[in-house]
Parts: sequence; structure tokens; C-alpha cells
Amino acid sequence: MTPPASSTPPPAGTAGEARVEEVRDRLRAVVDPELGDTIVDLGMVRGVSVKGGDVIVDVALTIASCPLRGQIEQDVVNHVRSLDWVRSVDVQVATMDAEERAAVMARARWKAREDAPETAIAPSTRVLAIASGKGGVGKSSVTVNLAVALASRGLTVGVLDADIWGFSVPRLLGMEGDVEARAGKMVPLERSVGSGTVRVLSMGFLADEEQAIMWRGLVLTRAVQQFLQDAHWGDLDYLLIDLPPGTGDVQMGLARLLPRTEMLVVTTPPMAAQKVAARAADMARRGYLRVAGVIENMSDFTCEHGTTYALFGSGGGARLAQGLGVPLLGSIPLHPDLAAGGDAGMPVATSGDDSELGAVFKEMARVIAEEVAPTVDVQGCSARMMERVEAAVAQVDVGPG
Repeated sequence: MTPPASSTPPPAGTAGEARVEEVRDRLRAVVDPELGDTIVDLGMVRGVSVKGGDVIVDVALTIASCPLRGQIEQDVVNHVRSLDWVRSVDVQVATMDAEERAAVMARARWKAREDAPETAIAPSTRVLAIASGKGGVGKSSVTVNLAVALASRGLTVGVLDADIWGFSVPRLLGMEGDVEARAGKMVPLERSVGSGTVRVLSMGFLADEEQAIMWRGLVLTRAVQQFLQDAHWGDLDYLLIDLPPGTGDVQMGLARLLPRTEMLVVTTPPMAAQKVAARAADMARRGYLRVAGVIENMSDFTCEHGTTYALFGSGGGARLAQGLGVPLLGSIPLHPDLAAGGDAGMPVATSGDDSELGAVFKEMARVIAEEVAPTVDVQGCSARMMERVEAAVAQVDVGPG
């Protein structure tokens, strides 16, 4: 269809160039989850063209069959469409040539060596941090129920309770016991969920539930580092990290320890909560972490007569998702069963479709596992290429044998 005359691009050097820069700025929020850097800084964006409200983005991938292609394309569309003047987004995907691939691998090697110490988390594990800018929005309840819902799909899910001061994951999952050591490393406690497994590490297994943890920031970061490095996590499909509220030491330390972490931002409907949650997303992007989606908690309440009340307002999750250019993964209604299940150590997600809340978490787990953050064999993409480059570099450094 021929665009209207008003879609004719402005002359060079005017609003047209400004809009191209706006698009590029939004694309800096699109992070390759494997390489832990933005597609702009990696040189994957070959060009941006704007014609009125229509945007074309040329993206070059390392290989044509990259399993992350769909995710990167969708992230590009979501972020660019969050600009209010954008009408359509066309992502044109090509494959890098040898020179471009070499440049990407060089930057990836540098970033990996500079920023990411070794951890016990396998490269194939998708790492999802559940975050918000403030407390009381239900991050821990969301974390444990998502873990249970994902495990119900036959997956092995790790849960790291990184809220060192305010740990609550053991009680919410109904787990207790002492953390054992094997070869000097901690062994997570396990809970079977259907054909899947949930593995958990928390300060709740190491301290009394009513004991105050009075540690400063560097000690908190070191505790999280030990949970990631000095533990036998084994093969995990997902690692869910329950973050403390805010944008402090633990969050910044996690960005350094696991730069491939992806963030799920939890908010409640009020505008105030939405604005605070946006700060958590801003922190993630400043640390080159991908923001994978938004979850709205306490969305509404339905009384026994069937009348629904938006006690805390409505639309906060959708507004935040739109502003960040990411999907709204789900809205969790305000329901007494969520708190009751947590108090009893029986997460509502264990009930599956037998309850309204169980069905909500089951659907969010499906969206995460199939659309937003599927587990894929990333060794077929850039990771394998990096291994080959590293081997070649090592061979050159050593010289002929």
C-alpha cells in the first residue's frame, strides 16, 4: 500500500535523523542474551531507515540458523514500537560476513573476560531474575510459583534466594533442612514437582527464620557470589533469582557475575509502583541485561458474588510493558489463596488448572518456556563459534607445536 504524502521523510539533517537516533537508542535495550551485550554495540544493527511512521531495521546475525533469531527479532519489534510515532516495524535479517563475525567475537571475548567470572551455572541454563524497584509487590511469591509451574512442565529449575536480608523462599516452598557440602561446595535442597525438580539455595537454610542478617553491601554481594560459584547446581533448564527490592549492590553484582541474566520486572497496578519498577528495568539495561517481560501482581479482586474490583487501580503492568517495549507476561489477580498457599508451603501453582491462580501461573510458564525465554541449544549459535575462535587464538599464541 502506498503511504500517504505525510509519510515522506523529512530532509536529511532534520527530524528524520533525530528519529533514526531515537530508534537506535531503543535498540540499545535489545541485548543478545548469550553474548551479554546490546545488538547496537555488537555491530549487529547494519542500518535503520525511517519513512514517516514506518521503520526498517537491518540486523545481521552471526549465522543464519541462530536459534535466538526469533527472540532478537521480537525484541527489536517490541522496543521500536514503544516509540509513540512508530506505525510499523520491519526487521530485515541477514548473516554477518567473516570480518563482522570476527569483530563480534572479539568484543564478546573481551566482555566475557573483563566482566564475568566463572560460575557453577551451565551455559545452557536460562537465567531469569525477578525484580522490582520496591518491596511488597510479591516478587518472592511470583518466583516460587513460576519455578513450580516451570518444573511442572518436566523441567529442572533452580531458585536462588538472593534477598539475603529478607529471605522467604524456603517457607513459601515448604522446604527446610541443612545445606550439605560435597567436595567443599554447597548442595541445593530439592523438591520434586510432577516430573520436574526445583533446587533451592537460600539464607533461610543457613540462618534462623527470625534472625536478622546485618551485613553490608559487599558482604551481601559475596554471599550471592558463593551461591553461584560454590554450589553443585547441576544441569538446570532455568535458574530463577529472587532479587531484593531496589537497585543496589546485589543487583549490580549479579550483572557482573552473570551478564547473561534476563530480568522479569514485577509491578502492581498503581502508577507509583509502575514508576519505581521502571527503575529496576533501567538498572538492568545500564548493566546490559535483557529485560524479558513484565508481570503485574494484585491486578484485581473478584468477590464471592462475581463482582470484580480494581482495588489498586488498573493498567499499570500494561503501561510499564508498553513503555519498556517488552511483553506483559501475565496479570495475577488479588486472591487470598496466594498468601495462604505461601504460608502453608504449598504454592498455588501446584494446583495447575484446578484453580484460577494455578492456571495463571501455568500460562505464564508456557509463555516463558515457549516464547519469551525458551531453552535452546545455544551451542549451535555464537557460543560454539566463540569456542572455535578461542581455540584458534590459543593456537596462535602458543605457536606451532
